[in-house]
Amino acid sequence: MNAFGLIQIGLILSCTTIISSLQCNHLPLQQRKVIENSLRLLDKMGKKFPQQCLREKTSFRFPAQVLQPRQKETVGVAIEEIFQHIFYIFSKNLTLAAWNGTAVDQFQNGLYLQIEQLEECVIKKHTRYHRSKEASRLKLKKYFQKIDCFLKDKKHDLCSWEISRAEMRRCLQLIDKVTRKL
Repeated sequence: MNAFGLIQIGLILSCTTIISSLQCNHLPLQQRKVIENSLRLLDKMGKKFPQQCLREKTSFRFPAQVLQPRQKETVGVAIEEIFQHIFYIFSKNLTLAAWNGTAVDQFQNGLYLQIEQLEECVIKKHTRYHRSKEASRLKLKKYFQKIDCFLKDKKHDLCSWEISRAEMRRCLQLIDKVTRKL
């Protein structure tokens, strides 16, 4: 290959790196938009919270401290983890929820795209889990396992899905609050 061809390849690679790093720099703004859209879609999925489900309300206790670390990168890792768990939960047996299928699909697609973008930015920054990050990851895993077990125990009935939907709304609102501070 001649020198001109190598220069072209080098320019393309450097432009790609610059463009993708700009995407990562604007991630908090993009996350806010994704969260606003996700909250709107959560509302669109179903109707108002059913009165008969009020007796079954459960406190899952979101580990808010995972969104309060000192480094932006750690917050990004936690948000990525939260989105992955939400995506996993909403990829389960939704048949008894009787929600708007289009809104559910759009919600899942939005989460998936955001997860991919977060993964790319986290990998670029070479963020590694230290003990504190691993502890945060385990707290999130435990929190989402409670929700998953709750759904299984209730056999994925309408009320369990509505309670889970309300809980996911709270998660997204917490993430929105944090990203506005970044």
